[in-house]
Amino acid sequence: MNIHIKNGRVIDPKNQIDAVQDVFIGSGRVIALGSAPAGFVADRVIDASGLVVAPGLIDLAARLREPGYEYRATLESELDAAVAGGITALACPPDTDPALDEPGLVEMLKHRAMMLNQSRVYPVGALTTALKGAELTEMAELVDAGCVAFSQADAPLTDTRVLLRAMQYAATFGYGVWLRPQDSFLAKNGVAHDGEVATRLGLPAIPVCAETIALSTMLQLARETGARLHICRLSSAESVELVRAAKRQGLALTCDVSANHVHLSDRDIGFFDSNCHLVPPLRSLRDRDALRAGLLDGSIDAICSDHTPVDDDAKLLPFAEAEAGATGLELLLPLTLKWAEQARLSLSDALAKVTAEPARILGQNGGHLSVGAVADVCVFDPASYWKVEAAALKSQGKNTPFLGLEMQGRVRYTLVDGQVVYQG
Repeated sequence: MNIHIKNGRVIDPKNQIDAVQDVFIGSGRVIALGSAPAGFVADRVIDASGLVVAPGLIDLAARLREPGYEYRATLESELDAAVAGGITALACPPDTDPALDEPGLVEMLKHRAMMLNQSRVYPVGALTTALKGAELTEMAELVDAGCVAFSQADAPLTDTRVLLRAMQYAATFGYGVWLRPQDSFLAKNGVAHDGEVATRLGLPAIPVCAETIALSTMLQLARETGARLHICRLSSAESVELVRAAKRQGLALTCDVSANHVHLSDRDIGFFDSNCHLVPPLRSLRDRDALRAGLLDGSIDAICSDHTPVDDDAKLLPFAEAEAGATGLELLLPLTLKWAEQARLSLSDALAKVTAEPARILGQNGGHLSVGAVADVCVFDPASYWKVEAAALKSQGKNTPFLGLEMQGRVRYTLVDGQVVYQG
């Protein structure tokens, strides 16, 4: 299908484009910007007057809950939510049931996602068998099946010798290792940041050193092995400084932060709001501000949704017993726009954190609108407001700290492979 997107403000961070111009799509690819190619006849015209035409968003952490947790969400519901949020590609962590440690499971997930013909799904394979931290998975077979990197998700890997061997093996073949830093012993049974709020509410705490000690170990092992390391969801000022210093020293390192942590702190827990029970925990205002500063100076490469749909019953429990996580696919764009406005950052620089940079981390040729590129496009209205309500969310998980708040930025069209998969 030939599609002509006209009169839109085209923002392509990778190619440093920010101008009102037309986009011409044919055979699933961007075939021209500005003027129509010779002989082009549009099957569909989209008037993007007053709208932004950007590369489709790429999310580095979205739990789709299949296989094993279909009572929390399904592939259909979550990919519906993804395209409604302008997300055309996403990476899913391996903490399914069973974990993504077998090629057959990965191939099944890829096939199911492909049949739905919505967002692209990039599975992240399990680093160890069943995520138990004891035996390495068959990484080469998992890559052949479609895995883009390897991770423990939130499962602990306490044996540093196993982690060393995993990084050595991954470095040998150029595989990415994605790790979330947390010392499982220091964080044991904790649910909130070790600070004034946790003390006042009597909540078991997780100290910042639980993150920094684990991060220091990971950075040292990356230096030792030369592994391509990606740090998932930083949460503290001290961790940002460790990453900043490591990058200055030339370590091949990338990292991301959850959109929730860009905006919230432990004060938002209020009176035991279980929607604010997240992993890692929301930390102090100082930490939140340091995360923002890290995004601005490039120490933190990307923003992700850390989408974790949880069923209502699991969130209605007392804070310490409630299941951690929040839905985020449909909030990634508005929360990124909100951060850009508050930081007085250009729209192009902000969108880079959810388009070009995640594509670079994934090692995929996406997140841009170059001529010849696959036509994964997000067309959104940056001035449109909407209220975050359970009924307004397509995700099966309705749990988010932003319920009841007004957001700015509404997706109007999402295109994947040059096909309109969402129109709002």
